[in-house]
Amino acid sequence: MKSGLTHQSLERGLRVIETIADFGGAAPASVIARKTGLPRSTTHHLLRSLISFGYLLQDGEAQPYKLAPKLFKLTGRAWTQGQLAELSLPFIDELSRCTGEGTSLAILHEGVVSVVAKRDSEGLVRVVQKVGTLRPIHCTAVGKILAAWLPEKELDDIIDRIIFEKFTAKTITAATVLKRELTRIRTNGFAVDNEEHIEGIRCIAAPVRDQSGKVCAALCIVGPKNRFPPSRLKELRGPLLEVAEKLSTQLGYEAVQNVAT
Repeated sequence: MKSGLTHQSLERGLRVIETIADFGGAAPASVIARKTGLPRSTTHHLLRSLISFGYLLQDGEAQPYKLAPKLFKLTGRAWTQGQLAELSLPFIDELSRCTGEGTSLAILHEGVVSVVAKRDSEGLVRVVQKVGTLRPIHCTAVGKILAAWLPEKELDDIIDRIIFEKFTAKTITAATVLKRELTRIRTNGFAVDNEEHIEGIRCIAAPVRDQSGKVCAALCIVGPKNRFPPSRLKELRGPLLEVAEKLSTQLGYEAVQNVAT
């Protein structure tokens, strides 16, 4: 009897996970109960158990239940664009609040850089960004971050397709110069757009990693150059890297600690 109950609980738990996956990785308890055909009390108990085992997440009692990084790590599944956008919003908000500047998250898909989430600054002078906007890979902080950790062959294929359009006097216009810049970025752990894409606009970006350790997104702070002198860029580096690390952890990334022996 006990074995039968255990089997039934396992089956129900898997049905709950599959239902959430069918809804793009997030669903409220009412929808999960309706789609699985389970009583609400049973559904609630299963959801709380799956959270305690690390398979689901919930940001608050009224919020939907989400697939946790543990599942992505076990299956090797990649986060979708929509999931990355949703999961990043609290972190983008935090970064914008603590810096007072606009923030965004960008991804690389089939060689194209696009903004998937953003938060504009509250100041009178601000850089307004739009979700879905495409960014050049060779002259933006997010583009260079997303390129810097690509496998060599994939990077070469992308560079071969780049039209090195000269947007400003500071735009990188040669593959050799871009590769040197990407080497510096890998060493430093962040990238800067010093009016390379839009005159008068500066950005600083950091890598976001998923459960596999792959750089899956770039987190960025952007603003007008009068608020982004070199000294301010240096100040912004700390909170940017800290929030990027927290978002990476949320996505299941576990940094390897080098311990001297």
